Amino acid sequence: MSSAPDLVTAGDALVEVSVPRTVPHQRVRVDLDGRDVTDVFQWDAQRRVLVGVVEGMEMGDNVITARPPGAGRAGDSLTVVNHPDEGPLFSGPHEEPFICETDRFTLPVVGGTLGDPLDEDCSVQDRVDYFYRTTADTYETWPTGATAYPEDLATTTTTEGVEVPFIVRMETGTANRGIFQHTTLHDPLTEPEPSPVERGAGWNGKLVYTLGGGCAGGWFRQGSSTGGVTDAWMLGQGYALASSSLNVFGQNCSDLLTSETAQMTKEEFLQRYGRDEFTIGFGCSGGSYQAHQAADNYPGIFDGIVVGCSFPEVGFGTVNFITDARLLDHYFSGATGWTEEQQRKVTGFQTLATMSNVAGGAQRIDPRVFCPSVLPEELRYDPETNPGGARCDVYDHTVNVYGTDPETGFALRPLDNGGIQYGLKALQDGTITVDQFLDLNDGVGGFDQDGGFQEARTEADLPAVAAAYRTGRLTNGGGGLASTPIVDYRAYFDDAPNGDIYVRYHTNSMRERLREANGSVVNHVSLLEDRRYGLFSTGSPLLQHGFTQMDAWLSGLDLEGERPTLEEIGAARPEALVEGCQTREEDPTFVAETLDRNPDGTCEQLYPSASFPREVAGESVRADVIDCQTTAPRREDYPQMSDAQWTRLGEVFAEDVCDYTVPGVEQQGLAGTWLRF
Repeated sequence: MSSAPDLVTAGDALVEVSVPRTVPHQRVRVDLDGRDVTDVFQWDAQRRVLVGVVEGMEMGDNVITARPPGAGRAGDSLTVVNHPDEGPLFSGPHEEPFICETDRFTLPVVGGTLGDPLDEDCSVQDRVDYFYRTTADTYETWPTGATAYPEDLATTTTTEGVEVPFIVRMETGTANRGIFQHTTLHDPLTEPEPSPVERGAGWNGKLVYTLGGGCAGGWFRQGSSTGGVTDAWMLGQGYALASSSLNVFGQNCSDLLTSETAQMTKEEFLQRYGRDEFTIGFGCSGGSYQAHQAADNYPGIFDGIVVGCSFPEVGFGTVNFITDARLLDHYFSGATGWTEEQQRKVTGFQTLATMSNVAGGAQRIDPRVFCPSVLPEELRYDPETNPGGARCDVYDHTVNVYGTDPETGFALRPLDNGGIQYGLKALQDGTITVDQFLDLNDGVGGFDQDGGFQEARTEADLPAVAAAYRTGRLTNGGGGLASTPIVDYRAYFDDAPNGDIYVRYHTNSMRERLREANGSVVNHVSLLEDRRYGLFSTGSPLLQHGFTQMDAWLSGLDLEGERPTLEEIGAARPEALVEGCQTREEDPTFVAETLDRNPDGTCEQLYPSASFPREVAGESVRADVIDCQTTAPRREDYPQMSDAQWTRLGEVFAEDVCDYTVPGVEQQGLAGTWLRF
């Protein structure tokens, strides 16, 4: 019950044995490869199952057999496949070097670090700590050896209507070379140790898996924090929280590794507390990358997701957006005769400041810029002094999927801007002149293999392009997301005075990919408000509403057995979960409205969704074309040009222009879910 039978790790697994009513449960015998393990099982009378954590498995295949009483009765057997606690499980060979950070990982509330690792896989001994919520709404460490409640101990009432002491049990350990933590309400004075059979009074049976943000610097390291397991609002309602240091994208910017880590961390939780009713993936920014891609590519890890400040994925929805911005920023810094409004219309952004704001982050494709501070200088790549060193970029961090260039050993790159007509719509609507359009596209250039500027456009490695589509590195939406309820909460930052990466286009992009893949977006609900509560705070009543309605949504679905269909998800969607936006007054009201970019909509007028460079160049809002098919330019698609200008257009686009009416080069569907590398 803690994993699929062929995805067991660390030599143990939570196992259930269903016992027919004709068989006395106390006479059932269970063995592991012939060794009697019956004593680890307890009887769950309500569900008529024996439940236990079976330990001591060998690497590889193991056979668990349950036998009814009576000589010669074979019973039933299950083969399970055990994998190392340090992984890998399905993500492929480990990244090297890998820097342990157990001595930098500060334990929330209780303080202190985990000390030195026990081995080269950065392992630590599991530990349990307690802390409590005070009547002053702060956390304090649980007193050592306490035999009575502290005078300032608060109580809380869970979603099940049970009032319990607000005491939190936090377990910390390592799995998949990451540091995991999980928390839940538990009273050490009155309740026994947590068990897979007996649920404590404070846990409502539901798990929230928190996913941390970032990306830049997220490679070659274990990480020194998790996605957060101390949120008082969630814990106070009885939810359990879990996360790992490799589920913070600023420490691990690989959705493949994050899915694997979430699977293994959830396995640890289920072995301690027993099966959950459902798991909600919860995260903003880099956390939304993880939620979208884990749900789509490894369905079942999360049953529903609540995302904020969202992006479809890092490698395309974000990287193409910010690398285009960097090219444009670089071009405009040396160009003359351009007004700020002309530049803004070429980018498509709500505010021009967004262009330079996001341009710096584009250097996550440069293997030299965003190396984490814990990675020693002597281990880092340098084209002159250390060409074989660690390359700190999104592509080399995904090398198990993309493969390598046989000449350089560097990861292949699914990055391309050939044929893109930057500023096309700004030309067509008369904002920029023909000569400005030609100059821009003649001079915008691309990126070399180290992410530096070059005169030529960037050319993708086609095997990596195909792999990105087939394996879900570009989020398809038609895998597990087709059976996953999604609440997308967005605090509006498009009009931030200094610009911002968290723009509405990303939510629109994900929604249209879902529509393209599934023919419906009934499982996707968007909630929008201003930024008075920051990016993604459970202090926002709108976000709280979205979260509690996700609980209600999942509670109305049958999550046993086959995954729900879109029709079932749509039928189970709570009436109170209505798409729309909060107005921008001091005392806002909610506007129930489909958030579909309709310029006449109230929400669209309050929060314009704007655009992005490739949509201005003719791509759809899905932003799912990595390398466009090209076609010869047609004169009728452009404003009036002189013969000299038309000739120059042919020279600028000597290999023709993007044709977004047809699929991109190597664009294809998923090869499947639960892929292994």
